[in-house]
Amino acid sequence: MISLVQQLAQTLLANKLSIALAESCTGGLLAAHLTDLSGSSQWFERGFVTYSNEAKEESIGVAHSLIERYGAVSEEVAKLI
Repeated sequence: MISLVQQLAQTLLANKLSIALAESCTGGLLAAHLTDLSGSSQWFERGFVTYSNEAKEESIGVAHSLIERYGAVSEEVAKLI
Protein backbone atom coordinates (compact mmCIF):
# COMPACT_ATOMS: atom_id res chain seq x y z
CA MET A 1 0.00 0.00 0.00
CA ILE A 2 2.87 2.39 0.74
CA SER A 3 4.10 2.43 -2.86
CA LEU A 4 0.59 3.29 -4.07
CA VAL A 5 0.38 6.13 -1.57
CA GLN A 6 3.82 7.38 -2.62
CA GLN A 7 2.77 7.32 -6.27
CA LEU A 8 -0.41 9.21 -5.43
CA ALA A 9 1.56 11.78 -3.42
CA GLN A 10 4.03 12.33 -6.26
CA THR A 11 1.22 12.77 -8.79
CA LEU A 12 -0.68 15.21 -6.59
CA LEU A 13 2.41 17.27 -5.80
CA ALA A 14 3.58 17.34 -9.42
CA ASN A 15 0.19 18.66 -10.48
CA LYS A 16 -0.27 21.01 -7.49
CA LEU A 17 -3.38 19.13 -6.39
CA SER A 18 -4.73 17.92 -3.07
CA ILE A 19 -7.15 15.21 -2.06
CA ALA A 20 -10.09 14.93 0.32
CA LEU A 21 -11.95 11.73 1.17
CA ALA A 22 -15.38 10.72 2.34
CA GLU A 23 -15.50 7.21 3.77
CA SER A 24 -18.15 5.05 5.36
CA CYS A 25 -17.62 1.32 5.87
CA THR A 26 -13.84 1.76 5.72
CA GLY A 27 -14.07 3.82 8.92
CA GLY A 28 -11.19 6.14 8.06
CA LEU A 29 -8.80 3.42 6.94
CA LEU A 30 -8.05 5.12 3.63
CA ALA A 31 -7.29 8.43 5.33
CA ALA A 32 -5.07 6.61 7.82
CA HIS A 33 -3.04 5.00 5.02
CA LEU A 34 -2.63 8.32 3.25
CA THR A 35 -1.57 10.22 6.35
CA ASP A 36 0.93 7.54 7.38
CA LEU A 37 3.24 8.98 4.73
CA SER A 38 5.50 11.72 6.04
CA GLY A 39 4.68 15.07 4.45
CA SER A 40 1.12 14.12 3.57
CA SER A 41 -0.14 17.45 4.90
CA GLN A 42 1.20 18.98 1.67
CA TRP A 43 -1.45 17.18 -0.38
CA PHE A 44 -4.00 15.61 1.99
CA GLU A 45 -6.74 18.15 2.69
CA ARG A 46 -9.19 16.28 4.94
CA GLY A 47 -11.16 13.10 5.48
CA PHE A 48 -14.75 12.53 6.51
CA VAL A 49 -15.83 9.31 8.20
CA THR A 50 -19.56 9.19 7.59
CA TYR A 51 -20.39 5.89 9.24
CA SER A 52 -23.87 6.71 10.49
CA ASN A 53 -26.78 7.69 8.29
CA GLU A 54 -26.92 11.06 10.04
CA ALA A 55 -23.27 11.72 9.25
CA LYS A 56 -23.86 10.92 5.59
CA GLU A 57 -26.75 13.39 5.53
CA GLU A 58 -25.15 16.18 7.57
CA SER A 59 -21.52 16.04 6.48
CA ILE A 60 -21.71 15.22 2.81
CA GLY A 61 -25.30 15.91 1.85
CA VAL A 62 -26.68 12.46 1.06
CA ALA A 63 -30.46 12.79 0.93
CA HIS A 64 -32.34 11.00 3.72
CA SER A 65 -34.85 9.73 1.16
CA LEU A 66 -32.06 8.06 -0.83
CA ILE A 67 -30.79 6.24 2.25
CA GLU A 68 -34.32 5.12 3.12
CA ARG A 69 -35.03 3.94 -0.41
CA TYR A 70 -31.79 2.13 -1.21
CA GLY A 71 -30.04 1.62 2.13
CA ALA A 72 -26.89 3.19 3.54
CA VAL A 73 -24.55 0.61 2.00
CA SER A 74 -26.17 0.58 -1.44
CA GLU A 75 -24.41 1.34 -4.70
CA GLU A 76 -26.56 4.44 -5.10
CA VAL A 77 -25.43 5.91 -1.79
CA ALA A 78 -21.82 4.81 -2.27
CA LYS A 79 -21.63 6.70 -5.56
CA LEU A 80 -22.59 9.91 -3.76
CA ILE A 81 -20.03 9.38 -1.04
